[in-house]
Amino acid sequence: MISQAIKALLEANYQKIKTYDDFSELKRQIAKKYRVGMILSSDILKVAKKLLANKNISAKDKANLLLAIRLLRKRSIRTLSGIAPVAVLTKPYPCPGACAYCPKEVDVPKSYLSNEPAVMRAIGCSYDPYKQVISRLAALESNGHEPNKIEVIVIGGTWSYLPSNYKYWYILNCFKAINDFSKLKKVGLKNQSTDVLSVKKFLKTLKSPYKQNLSIIKLKNLLNQEQKTNEQAPYSLIGLTLETRPDYINDKELKEMRDLGATRVEIGVQALDDQILKLNKRGHDVATVARATKLLRDYGFKITYHLMPALPGATPKKDLEIFKKLFNNVNFQPDQIKFYPTVVTKGSLLYKWWQQKKYIPYTDKQLAKLIADCKAVVPEYVRIIRLIRDIPGESIVAGNKITNLRQILQQQGVKCRCIRCREAKNQPIKDEKLSIIKYQANNGTEYFINFESKDLKTLFGFCRLRISQDSEVAPALIRELHVYGELVPIGGLKKVQHSGLGKKLMLAAEKIAKQNKCATIAVIAGIGVRNYYKKLGYRKAGTYMVKSL
Repeated sequence: MISQAIKALLEANYQKIKTYDDFSELKRQIAKKYRVGMILSSDILKVAKKLLANKNISAKDKANLLLAIRLLRKRSIRTLSGIAPVAVLTKPYPCPGACAYCPKEVDVPKSYLSNEPAVMRAIGCSYDPYKQVISRLAALESNGHEPNKIEVIVIGGTWSYLPSNYKYWYILNCFKAINDFSKLKKVGLKNQSTDVLSVKKFLKTLKSPYKQNLSIIKLKNLLNQEQKTNEQAPYSLIGLTLETRPDYINDKELKEMRDLGATRVEIGVQALDDQILKLNKRGHDVATVARATKLLRDYGFKITYHLMPALPGATPKKDLEIFKKLFNNVNFQPDQIKFYPTVVTKGSLLYKWWQQKKYIPYTDKQLAKLIADCKAVVPEYVRIIRLIRDIPGESIVAGNKITNLRQILQQQGVKCRCIRCREAKNQPIKDEKLSIIKYQANNGTEYFINFESKDLKTLFGFCRLRISQDSEVAPALIRELHVYGELVPIGGLKKVQHSGLGKKLMLAAEKIAKQNKCATIAVIAGIGVRNYYKKLGYRKAGTYMVKSL
């Protein structure tokens, strides 16, 4: 009877089904009609995916099935930005810093806590990169997502301080996991929708197929092979993010990051104030941040700043001044921001200062007002990725414990024009117009070329173009191309993605490059999207995709 009920549910009239509540009501009606107690979402997803695999499926039935999958999808926000983020953690390793605010816990990377969700997942996988990637992809698929376009985000301290052998081994096995995932689904993950226990048992048997004791030359050769495989793989690694300190950014490091396939770098800036940095024993100054930012930009990387308001030595007024400096000073201009308001945790020097009453955190009211004021001055070409770090409340001795600060500020009517607040999500393209924002950064000119709705409320896609004679890569560099909307697999139902916006944005960027008399233009392309750029006339040159103008 369950199978009949699911079949009836998926064949129902979906014209009036708009929300999850509508779908739940339909489920209740069909369960009552077929006299079944409950129809599990996992069972519906499994059947829906099997039906979608039928090549003779009609367009109407396909649309119904995709709508059902989307309504059943858990935490749909994960892929509404057009990609499936997969965060993996490196093993505990010594850190070159001695920051006052960082907790130190045994067998956990410095600055992380063992009860943070990402850390718990990594510990469960013994910090094995292969197992971490496979388990996250399996979890995304079991929740109804289609993670065909993947961004791997490597966290766990200072990446640049790790031994080169470990770094190449780690990324090699991340690529291997993505390339193997479709095959593993047919073997041990095929029952993932209904038998979670068997999947967990299967995942425990996995481990990185490539050994760490291989020579660096062997690791590099194997990585090149896996990268070439990924260019044609059903699951593509379209972006790789690495996390490091500004004082470890140099030409050698960035060339190695490009060999690995990195496209975005997150750096711990914390505060653009030398006194605050010195007091908190950060180990570098503001000038170092400016130098690192310029180097990253000239290599084409997308740049994310980690900022920590409420550090010892700061005040709400000073933090707001620091934030404004990010965008009114040409030496900075980050593309993305993560807000990590300072919290006191055991095992840090800051904890001792707090015990001695040498440090007093901001109140919730002070912090909420500060972030609201900061959001009000964020340019339209910047994305605020996070407002709060995912530290469990029980680990926070003092400081902010509000985890849904973004939602609270939205409910209070706080206005923000950042990318995340305007991205299309699953909205259809309608009345789009081309807009270009031009600004100066690090001895070059940046162009934020974007398609947005005529009412300026919705952002459908954008391209970041840099014109600079300082870059050794090319005088014109495309640092990012992103079309927003629900993640749609190649050949899937046409939404914001696969609608031709990417091609139009590229043509607009090439036109600007020609106007600036640039002979060539280069893209810092993720490995899995190289073929896309080949179709647009680009060819691989080193680790970039390049086109003659």
